[in-house]
Amino acid sequence: MSFRNYKDKVDEGDTVILYLSNNLYAIDVKTEVKNKKGETIENVFQTPFGALKVRNLIGIQYGSRIELSKGWGHILQPTPEMWSLTLPHRTQIIYTPDISMILFQLDLVPGCVVIEAGTGSGSLTHALIRRVRPEGHVYTFDFHEHRSKIAREEFEAHDVADFVTAQHRDIIRDGFSEELNGKADAVFLDLPSPWLGISHAVNAIKEQGGRFCSFSPCIEQVQRTCLVLQENGFQDINTMEILQRELKVTKRTIPVRDLSFLKHKSSESPVEEKPSGDTSYVVAARPVSTPGHTGFLTVATLPPAFARSKAKKAKTEDSEDTDTSNVTHGDR
Repeated sequence: MSFRNYKDKVDEGDTVILYLSNNLYAIDVKTEVKNKKGETIENVFQTPFGALKVRNLIGIQYGSRIELSKGWGHILQPTPEMWSLTLPHRTQIIYTPDISMILFQLDLVPGCVVIEAGTGSGSLTHALIRRVRPEGHVYTFDFHEHRSKIAREEFEAHDVADFVTAQHRDIIRDGFSEELNGKADAVFLDLPSPWLGISHAVNAIKEQGGRFCSFSPCIEQVQRTCLVLQENGFQDINTMEILQRELKVTKRTIPVRDLSFLKHKSSESPVEEKPSGDTSYVVAARPVSTPGHTGFLTVATLPPAFARSKAKKAKTEDSEDTDTSNVTHGDR
């Protein structure tokens, strides 16, 4: 399948990306499909530049140019980035700028075990799978049963089900299950109340410690999350917002005046008003408007278990010393 490994040619059953005039379309390469009446018909994908018979894609090389009745396009192998731009939205998704920072902040490498709460449309999940495979694994949870079912079907269709386990579960109420206690290198939460899932994240992260990240659209959510992270012994707590800004590259022509007459002190000629030549430069211009708010990423580190125990013991001793000091001061 096209999502599992890089390949040269399109096979039946692949998911391909049609690049057409700066637009992307995801196409399942099936020769036949069922219409609304349940009848089996030939799979024909309608585009703004004409109809595409999907059976003609089988056997062609990825990157090939295909001719349509009113134009042409290219067939590309899908990546998590392109899938994020073409997938059917079941929820609001996380896009590439945030995804790249999440992968970086979670310190994920091939072989890691990562837990995701809030599968949604599976945009981030595909990127997590690519990062941790082939030895690693992704455990993703969603409280909505239908969304979880559709996500499992997509992972199987994309032939990446070996690297991901998608479950229907309310992790706020039930946690990540006892089987995952102490097994995760990192935990990501995309929930309305991420602070309620932090205690479950502590149980799931390995004894040697790990990384945590949550995605929240509101700063009030971030504030409550940070307070609970501190209470549970997390360190290096940091919140950031990723705003992508593209620079538009253009060519500008600037008039250049010939001022060679200034070399002659005795020259009485006035400065010419007309330019004597033009010079072109390639410049990058800032966008007129900047993108608005997307969401806040809150990241933190959970130290090893022995360090957590020492910190908790020291905090308890400090609390006891404070209580004793208050009693002594009261006796005086």
